[in-house]
Formats: sequence, structure tokens, C-alpha cells
Amino acid sequence: MLHRVAAAACAAALALLALLVPAPTVDRSTALAGTGPEVVAETSVASRTVDLTIESPAMGRIEKVRLLLPPGWTKDTDRTWPTLWLLHGGVDGYTAWTRDTDVAELTARTGVIVVMPNGGRCGNYSDWWNYGEGGTPQWETFHMTELRRILERDYNAGQRRVIAGNSMGGLGAMLYAARFPGMFEAAAAFSGYLDTLLGHEPGKNSTGWGPALACPGTDWRRVWGHPDDQAAIWRAHNPADLAERLRGVRLWVASGNGKAGPLGGLPLTDPVEAATRDHARSFTGRLRDRGIPVTTRFYDGQHDWPYWERELHKAYPMLLQSLGLPPPR
Repeated sequence: MLHRVAAAACAAALALLALLVPAPTVDRSTALAGTGPEVVAETSVASRTVDLTIESPAMGRIEKVRLLLPPGWTKDTDRTWPTLWLLHGGVDGYTAWTRDTDVAELTARTGVIVVMPNGGRCGNYSDWWNYGEGGTPQWETFHMTELRRILERDYNAGQRRVIAGNSMGGLGAMLYAARFPGMFEAAAAFSGYLDTLLGHEPGKNSTGWGPALACPGTDWRRVWGHPDDQAAIWRAHNPADLAERLRGVRLWVASGNGKAGPLGGLPLTDPVEAATRDHARSFTGRLRDRGIPVTTRFYDGQHDWPYWERELHKAYPMLLQSLGLPPPR
């Protein structure tokens, strides 16, 4: 575990350096023309665990999604099942939650389809601006339009949904809940960057917002542009600015303070987790200023899977209740 914390801290430092790296050549490829999204492979990888390979026009390529199917699930029925969308962080992929947590065991008897889509390296769960040219990647469209329709048409996913995620996935959970009102009944963010403009002063070379986008080797300006020149795009993808649109959604926000906690960690402050705590406090403060209820958990802990696994366990009864289901047994 300690090496993962060290890697996270190193990534945070490199992220700020990445802001100074010249922009790489932008891929201007467009989505697959004239075709709809299609599942081209379905692979059983473990009990209840199925990987979908999807040809996605929104992405202009093949993308992957992992499903955890509930007991009794079958395609050959008119019954539908509610869904838990579970999003991964910025330098991970669709296998992350089953690889590093006990989510399969946690959800084994609770009657939900768990949807774990690939979200890309620092994809930020957004359709990228790409210097005004649009085009791929279109993560939001892939998830909220293409994948959602596939699940409802072919995998008996119902109309009741909740969403959660860690790190970048926490950002994605709140973004999708806010940008698609009525889509999700609850949203939970664990160590998410929830106020993407926190620390930015217009007209100044401020980099307080950098970790919300930057990964080593990634041109962050492709995502939403510059926070001054494309301010409207940034605000449209900032959960703190979208707080009012979360009214009526049951909300859960958890973050550590960067210090080693009861689940371990390095004997130094993890700057990534310390930043997410600042974001969480700013975001939840914005909610409370508007009278929007939110459950918060602030704790001693670092940016690592043992804490995210624990926080999923803590939030899971609320997520199930929002779906009208009993707590896990």
C-alpha cells in the first residue's frame, strides 16, 4: 500500500510540472461515422463479472466496461434491475474497483447491476473541447448516452440509478448527477476534486486547479480549455458551480486530510488527498449555502484504495436505500 501512496504523491508533483510541458499534437479523429454503439464482445471473467467490449462512435474506437451482475440476473426476462455506476480515478481503468476492493462481495446479494466503465487517463468524464474542434474523446456521451442505452436495451438495466467514484471518479459522479438532472437518485464522491476552479485567480498564472486535469504527458487544455478563456466550459464542468442542479439528489462526500490514518499510509502528508479535502470542503460549503443536504465524512487518511473501499462500505447503505433496496446483509 505504501508504494501506491508514494506513487500518488509523485503523480501530484508531476501533474503540476505537466502544465509546463508543450502541448502534444492533437488527435483530430472523429467518431465512427454512420454507425451506432455496438457490443462486439462479451467476456465472462469471474462469477457475476462480465466485460463488455463496445465499438463506440462517441469515442471513435473500442472501449471496455465491466459489469457485476446480481443473483438471478438474466437477459431472458422482462424484469429490470437498478444500477450502481462506479467510476475510477485518473490514472486507472475499468478493472480498478474489482482489482483493489471487495466490491464484488459487497454487492453480491443486493440486487444491483454494478457498472464500471473505462473513463480514460485523466478523461475527466467529459466530452473534450479539443481547442474548439470537438471530436473524440467524448467520455460523457459514451457513458450517459451510448452505454446507458446498451444497458437498458440489452442487459435489463432499469430506470433507477445511483453513482459513486474515487478521485477523478468522484468528480465524475457529481458531474453526471448534476449535468443529467433526474438521472441519478444518489451520488457519492470519495476523494474527488469537486471544485475544479478552487485556487484559480482569473488573469493570473494560478495552478490551484491543475490537479483536476493534469496528468504527466497529457495536454490538459484539450479537456475544457483554459479557465480564463473558456470560463463558461469550466463552470459547466465544475460541481461547485453546478450545486443547485444537485437539489433532490442524495449526496455523500468523503475525503481524508492526507495524514496516515488507521488504514495506513506514509509518515508524511499526501498532497493529493490534502487537496481533495480542500475541494470537498469548498463544494459542500456551496451546497449548504443553498440548503442542499449532504452527508460528509472527513478523516485521517490518504489517497489510496483501503480508504476508498472503506468509504464505499460506509456509503453503500445510503445508495441502496436511494434505490428502494434493503441494506447489505
